[in-house]
Amino acid sequence: MTHDIHIIGGGLAGSEAAWQLAQRGFQVRLSEMRGAPAERGGEMTPAHQTDGLAELVCSNSFRSDDDEKNAVGLLHHEMRRLGSLVMQAGEKARVPAGSALAVDRDVFSLAVQQALENHPNVTVVRERVDTLPVSSPAIVATGPLTAATLADSIGRATGADSLAFFDAIAPIVHFDSIDMDICWKQSRWDKKSGPDSDGKDYINCPMNKDQYLAFHQALLDGEKTTFKQWEENTPYFNGCMPIEVMAERGLDTLRFGPMKPVGLDDPRTGRWPYAVVQLRQDNKLGTLWNMVGFQTKLKHAEQVRLFRTIPGLEKAEFARLGGLHRNTFINSPVVLDRQLRLKGASHIRFAGQITGCEGYVESAAVGILAGLMAAEELAGRNWESPPRTTAMGALLAHITGDAEADSYQPMNVNFGLFPPLHDIKKKVRKEAYTDRAKADFGAWLETAQLMQA
Repeated sequence: MTHDIHIIGGGLAGSEAAWQLAQRGFQVRLSEMRGAPAERGGEMTPAHQTDGLAELVCSNSFRSDDDEKNAVGLLHHEMRRLGSLVMQAGEKARVPAGSALAVDRDVFSLAVQQALENHPNVTVVRERVDTLPVSSPAIVATGPLTAATLADSIGRATGADSLAFFDAIAPIVHFDSIDMDICWKQSRWDKKSGPDSDGKDYINCPMNKDQYLAFHQALLDGEKTTFKQWEENTPYFNGCMPIEVMAERGLDTLRFGPMKPVGLDDPRTGRWPYAVVQLRQDNKLGTLWNMVGFQTKLKHAEQVRLFRTIPGLEKAEFARLGGLHRNTFINSPVVLDRQLRLKGASHIRFAGQITGCEGYVESAAVGILAGLMAAEELAGRNWESPPRTTAMGALLAHITGDAEADSYQPMNVNFGLFPPLHDIKKKVRKEAYTDRAKADFGAWLETAQLMQA
């Protein structure tokens, strides 16, 4: 099939970009190297386990779905208004997770893949692309684990070295191996995720002070993976900080982070424990549970030994142990223009984590933006970016120039990226940010008059 645009990479960003373009009548070639035959350069990444489009590897959570007080929830809201494929698939695959949007990974990936494979304007091609297109329109959305050959091509085109950070994967535990006589189900402060929620979306493993202190020391002493020479001195991104690295930052860092006990009443004592390890449902069946915040670079045998010292996990069976891999991204404020186009090669756009946004939701959102920008350009129309006061506008502004180029780092969407609100009491400031954003986003949709899907 003759295509109007070539999208390289079938992750969340590439899938969203393809969907936005196809919905507007453009013919899309979507290339994904996972699942390709050997003669087409088929290759897996260090993190993926399947060849499914939009596979989730680090977590099954899209984080908060609260669009009244939370920046990522606001981003969900804006994506839904733009017909996001990721949000549609997320609803189909949703599992209980308090106020967060968490999904069954397999159901989610299948929903995205089927939507794209069944779309008359999309051709999914299993192939590895080794070089940037010379002149035809393209969106590069290969993610933080771009194949080495294409990364070399990108490096030559940008004229700048890629930056890098580590991303760690948390272990997953089989539910039937958890001792529920010790653990209990409860969301923090009994917060419900929706009308069908009972406020018990997390499994909590309690620790007393002695247990916590012993666990903290074991994290410090545990045997870690050995880095390769090119991985040394690479900064961690705080959002994916390995549990043992957090432990190194202070004795109580974990108790005020992923192991905080506030709002969780141990039914055996009626009190908050000294510390808590939380597990979040990872699939619809409720058979797999993710250890929240426990991304790690401990060796596998050490993980099994150490995590089985957690109360309630003494006999834990792991469906997946933690891991660590290097992620790369381009210095977007230097090499991209305000429409995500490569300076000096404006037929090429970048989208997703390779631009330096961080997180599944942000990656998908930038994929939407890249797809919309390309659609408007292919139709001969002018593009008007969403205002900085919106979640999408704030994220785009960070990527394309508001950050200092010599210190550009991956960033989740957060209210710190928004223009500040003055004379607003702190108690209602978050609601004020979201109220302003929703009003401005609605006005932008009306005035921009984007091509209809």
